[in-house]
Formats: sequence, structure tokens, C-alpha cells
Amino acid sequence: MSDYIFLFDLDSTITKVEILPVVAKHLPDKSMWNKIKEITERTMQGEIPFEESFRKRIGLLSDVSVSTIKAVIADIPLNKKLADFIRENKERCYMVTGNLDVWIEGLLPKLGLEGRCFCSRTTVENDRIVRVDEVMDKGSVIKSMPRPFVAVGDGDNDAEMIGAADVGIGFGGVRDIAESVLKNATHAAYSEEVLCQFLRQLL
Repeated sequence: MSDYIFLFDLDSTITKVEILPVVAKHLPDKSMWNKIKEITERTMQGEIPFEESFRKRIGLLSDVSVSTIKAVIADIPLNKKLADFIRENKERCYMVTGNLDVWIEGLLPKLGLEGRCFCSRTTVENDRIVRVDEVMDKGSVIKSMPRPFVAVGDGDNDAEMIGAADVGIGFGGVRDIAESVLKNATHAAYSEEVLCQFLRQLL
């Protein structure tokens, strides 16, 4: 058995979809869905810095209660084979995501990753976000990671993490892998089945 630690992006890696555009469908103003989808797509390709983009999207979602968003995210569809891999090896797996702690906490028990998630953090009052305290910098997470580690993701904000990994995997099973990720990755997988086969070889 190897001693790799496994780091996974959440959106379009563990999940079958980008989360915030799904959440946006619950907004009273349906035009917000297109705005959030456009910002998300531009961010994934590196056209907008992640922190700037994320704060914009949180602003657009500020009228939706935290409990509503949490419930939506708890039911987001997962890539089943990858979720199984994480649950079976949870003591060696971490989620690294820019999403907010209060939004994703209902998803963590389904993956066995309670206490094993690096994410953005916020302050909530009366079921509404009043302040974003920290936007996750994936580059800072890797500085605290023991070696060796494997990193898996698809978007521009995953590129630094994947580039620093001993095994960096761009995952294109849900959406196109960002060019910056491909430039930094040691491997690329374009289906969940192939990704999981490779991950099991690294155990």
C-alpha cells in the first residue's frame, strides 16, 4: 500500500454538476441563473480570479436563506464511483473547495469527510450570510499537506494544487478540463470509471 493522501475538488469532480448554477435555480429572479452560470464558466476557464468571482456569486445569492442552499447542496448528485472510493478510503481523503462551510456541511456525512474538508468560511445571522470571513486558497492548503499527495480537479483554481501534487490529475468526466490544469497535470482522465481505476492503482 502506498502512503498517498488524496485531495479532491468538489464541483464537477465529486459532484456531477457545478453547484452554484443549480442553487441559482431556486432564486425568485430566474435571470440570476444565467448570470451565475456565466460567471462560473468564465471562472473555470481562468478569465475571472476565483475570489472575485466567488464573492460576486455569493452577493447574487444573498437573498436565498442558508438553510435552503444547504438543503439543495445536500441533494446534489455525486459521481457514485468516486464517492465510493472516498468513503472506502476516507482516512486518506480530503475535500478542497471554495464553497462555503455552511452550505456544504450536509454533503460531508455522505462522503465520510466530516472534519476533512478545506473550504471557505462565513458568518451567518438569522439564516443569512452577513460576512465572508475567508475564501479558500487552494494554494495555501497544499503547503500544509504531508507528502506525497494526489490532487484531482478540473477548473482554473485547481491548477496550482494539481501542479504541486506528486500525482496531479485533471478530471474531464463532467466538463472540459481548464487549459491551466492540463498544463500542470501529470495525468488526465475523461471518465469517472478511468479515474477511479487509476486512483485504486495508487492505493
